[in-house]
Amino acid sequence: MALWVTLLCSLVASLLGGLYLLGAFRRRRANEPPLDKGHIPWLGYALDFRKDSSEFLKRMQRKHGDIFTVLLGGYYFTFVMDPFCFGAIVKESRAKLDFTKFASELVRRVFGYQSVEASHKIIQLSSTKHLMGDGLVVMTQAMMENLQKLMLFKMNSGERERTWQEDSLFNYCYNIIFRAGYLALYGSEPHQGADNKEKANEHDRVHSDELFYEFRKYDRLFPRLAYAVLPPKDKIEAERLKRLFWSMLSVKKSRQKDNISGWVSDQEQSLAENGVPEYMRDRFMFLLLWASQGNTGPAAFWLLFYLMKHPEAMKAVKEEVDKVSRESGQEVKPGRPPINVTRDMLNQTPLLDSALEETLRLVAAPILIRAVLQDMTLKTSDGTEYALRKGDRVALFPHASVQMDPEIHPEPHRFKYDRFLNPDGTRKDFYKNGKKLKYFSMPWGAGISICPGRFFATNEMKLFVFLMLTYYDLELLDGEEEIPPIDSSRWGFGTMQPIRDVRFRYRPRF
Repeated sequence: MALWVTLLCSLVASLLGGLYLLGAFRRRRANEPPLDKGHIPWLGYALDFRKDSSEFLKRMQRKHGDIFTVLLGGYYFTFVMDPFCFGAIVKESRAKLDFTKFASELVRRVFGYQSVEASHKIIQLSSTKHLMGDGLVVMTQAMMENLQKLMLFKMNSGERERTWQEDSLFNYCYNIIFRAGYLALYGSEPHQGADNKEKANEHDRVHSDELFYEFRKYDRLFPRLAYAVLPPKDKIEAERLKRLFWSMLSVKKSRQKDNISGWVSDQEQSLAENGVPEYMRDRFMFLLLWASQGNTGPAAFWLLFYLMKHPEAMKAVKEEVDKVSRESGQEVKPGRPPINVTRDMLNQTPLLDSALEETLRLVAAPILIRAVLQDMTLKTSDGTEYALRKGDRVALFPHASVQMDPEIHPEPHRFKYDRFLNPDGTRKDFYKNGKKLKYFSMPWGAGISICPGRFFATNEMKLFVFLMLTYYDLELLDGEEEIPPIDSSRWGFGTMQPIRDVRFRYRPRF
């Protein structure tokens, strides 16, 4: 009898422990946000969230208000939709709210890279040195030269004709920006003498195109890989692609390139000095590639698409670009050297800046996540204080909470290229409930986890669009083309992508 009692007690204890782990006994404590666990133990609302994060969060906001806690795959997430609380969250010390644990888990799953304690600091220091200030001037020039290598090499050859060429807009934009960014950051084929330069350039064009082809395969798997829900066949393909990129971007092969950027080489060297083995540094190289090039191409697609859909915007931005070119003393004509767009020139394009910012408001949708390391309180704009529980996670989704809020941005679904400018050309302020907002659009994140390469990424996109508008006439094949629906599986991972491509045509302007 004693044995049966012991076994029964053990079974009950295991059952209760399992239920506890599944969240069955979680109850809302005093002053905590509304709690919604869903109907499926442990999973909670994970399936709804993964299917369409934006619609799910808007539904929860209507149900519970601007702050609520939901169960997602074994973790409790407190979503904060009140923009006046954003500053308190993104500026909170890492002793209370930390993003590195979640980020480390994600990069290990997606890129196979095991993060070390120094990783974040290394990225920040290198990005500050090479992707801001004087370093940004160097990187902008490198990007400019590689865009010329990919886009303009036929302009002065016999192949140049002023005839329309057709292409798929998303693939075209993503392809060009990815390849130019890759060559600017990871270096180019070495050559000796002017005679071999064009052979090296052709090698770069072919090699970067092959790399993009494989990258797109991986990019399509990315959302399900991040959620760890890939079916077996896709999981095998993802592993194949990982190993391919670890090899193609390996430290040994990188050292054979010319013009490798300091941003890449400095980080690799710093990791080596911190004892990270070479095979793991190969994986880090893949992480850097996706982080730097996974969003700029899709964003440029949306920007060009919206400009072509809105002739008044296209006309205004094109006139601004032409004016900056003229004032720089560079005349764009057949037989002349390609225009060299500098960082100083990019700083003279407020309309292009506003159009890009408006594009990012519409399509950039990151989710900012912090782990709660100790019990703490959060004060909302109406004075209410909510208790946050140690072990939970806090998350912001600015796309739904500010970027598409009609009080902050009237007619939020419309593209207004000058939305971020006052009539006199100065920067506009934005308000909610009569109070000025600091966080009215957050495509790059905020706080300690803000994208360290945001200035270079902005210049990548602006350079590409500047050249496209300078050298080509552009138009959609279907003048009545509808805005393509977005791929809802990509909510939370940066720039949204369309579920279908759009056909366009282009021809040399001169």
